Amino acid sequence: MADVEVPKSLSGLLNGIAQKMFFNNDEMTEELLKSELFPELPQEEFKALHEKMRGLLKSISTADMDHAQLEAFLTAQSKKQGGGGVSAEQAAALSRFWKSQRVRVRERLLAQSRWEPCLRGLSWRVDLQAAGRQRDTEHSGPVALMELELSRTGQASHKDSEFVCVEFNEAKVNEVLKKLSDIQESIDRIVHRT
Repeated sequence: MADVEVPKSLSGLLNGIAQKMFFNNDEMTEELLKSELFPELPQEEFKALHEKMRGLLKSISTADMDHAQLEAFLTAQSKKQGGGGVSAEQAAALSRFWKSQRVRVRERLLAQSRWEPCLRGLSWRVDLQAAGRQRDTEHSGPVALMELELSRTGQASHKDSEFVCVEFNEAKVNEVLKKLSDIQESIDRIVHRT
């Protein structure tokens, strides 16, 4: 393989690995990448290169490295002794790839980490329950009824939503409000730190 083709092949390999890892493209197999990008490289050498690039890409994306972090990481990787380090060509290819694809990969990782289903709507009301028997005070008094509308990410129609109804007595309402207050305090602390 000519020297000019090596950076293109490394770039293609990184793009192929990203397609498989982050975008769930099952057509992007290790065999396809080898046959298209590194046909003359022995299978074991390609497998080692593929795994190394996959591991590095996973580390870089998991840490969501900025440019300075990436350069420090790649410098440390290039100084590793033995076969575990990266060459200057590999470091350059990783740097170019991450510079151009960081936003797309980050957005995809965030989308994959969102819980399904998501909350689309919330409605509530307070009802006053009367006791069935005169001495049944445990089941009398105000209750809050809350209806949660849940949908899958990307569903535009309300007809595909699921609805969950929850009933709270006064003690449970106070417990939920306390927990929500704790959440708000945590968010405020994080926002004021940045």
